Amino acid sequence: MDYRHDRAALDGLVQAGQVHRDAYLSEEIFELERERLFSRSWLYVGHESQVPGHGDYITVDLAGSSVVMVRDTDGSVRVLINRCAHKGARLVSEPQGNAGRVMRCPYHAWTYRLDGSLLAVPLKAGYEGTVFSQSRAAAGLSAPGGVQVYRGFVFARLSTDGPSFEDYFGQALKALDNMADRSPEGELQVASNCIRSVIRCNWKMYLENVNDTVHPISTHESASSTARKVGNEFADTVPTAMEQLLPFGAGYDFYSKMGATTLPHGHSILGSEFSIHTDYSDVPGYREMLEQAHGPARAREILSYSPQNVVLYPTLAVKGSPQILRVLRPVSAGLTRLETWVFQPKGAPAALLERGLTYARLVFSPMSVVAHDDVHLFESQQKVMASAGNPWVNLQRQFDPEECGQETHDFEDGNNELVMRNQYRAWLAMLAEPAAEESLA
Repeated sequence: MDYRHDRAALDGLVQAGQVHRDAYLSEEIFELERERLFSRSWLYVGHESQVPGHGDYITVDLAGSSVVMVRDTDGSVRVLINRCAHKGARLVSEPQGNAGRVMRCPYHAWTYRLDGSLLAVPLKAGYEGTVFSQSRAAAGLSAPGGVQVYRGFVFARLSTDGPSFEDYFGQALKALDNMADRSPEGELQVASNCIRSVIRCNWKMYLENVNDTVHPISTHESASSTARKVGNEFADTVPTAMEQLLPFGAGYDFYSKMGATTLPHGHSILGSEFSIHTDYSDVPGYREMLEQAHGPARAREILSYSPQNVVLYPTLAVKGSPQILRVLRPVSAGLTRLETWVFQPKGAPAALLERGLTYARLVFSPMSVVAHDDVHLFESQQKVMASAGNPWVNLQRQFDPEECGQETHDFEDGNNELVMRNQYRAWLAMLAEPAAEESLA
């Protein structure tokens, strides 16, 4: 199927309440996603606390483009395409490190300032009398079409074509504000490293599951039932692990009242009223710290906002409590890398970081008592989806024809698959619009 040139075929992938399996299986579709969705969306690069000193850097793959995030000598955070302007060699190979005051290509020793501008080339005299000074190479390293640092979170849009940062995320940015404001100082510090997983499934399968409130009752039944048995042994103080695992056994009725919101561009808020994180026990002294920093009213507002998941489409899922980001790094139609990052609110008790680290290990580590259930299902789903028979994935729960054509909805029932349908409407809208000429060399 020529989805690139056949608009009718592309439109046919998403119908009212169902998605064709080619959306998950086709490498042609994945390449279109890179060109038309990922390149024009604002993708999460990292957090500025990962590069605290001048010359500190991390390298990240953004939808097939290698980028380096580096702290410049003036203190600003830069995001550059990790490719030498000379012959295209990878400039920085390590996942993190310190470049000093310059970055030098290991191939021919072209040297760049930390803002990407070209500093020096070997045999400079050899370029005299040529048009080198007018070439793209002389301009130095390429940069993404847009870079935005928001409350310490660093995003990039690879293409020059696409909406502004504020227009793209809109109300969804409240989730990042809430995370940062959980610090009495208004700033976060990333944990030293993240949990990385490689899952043999399409990235959209994982993202659907982030908003799927029906699966925990069946998929994670063994984990929740075991937690209940163990939890009965604790009469007074419930350990953090039990406090975090027990809510996975909440029934369908719990999720039906938690509230949800869909937003433009595929973003969503699941658990706008409450979530499985709402009733975590207080950390002694923490509320008082926030009240002193932000005032009693704002402190109450911050602590009362604990959605299950906020999706910043297409590749980021946010948990304000317990301060966790999940980042999807799609590799191919059938392969996805997942990063789980935990944050400590600066100036807050260390118990908050411990709570986040415990949750990440319990729920998102591939060896956890929860994630291995999901990963098994994702990978088996990817394998058998090409089997003979029904080629459609059904997302019709509580479908209402009147929802079509609208991007923003507030509703009570978290079991409504509208949050997933909203993702696919945004997905199709981006894929159906051919990409403009890219400015990246």
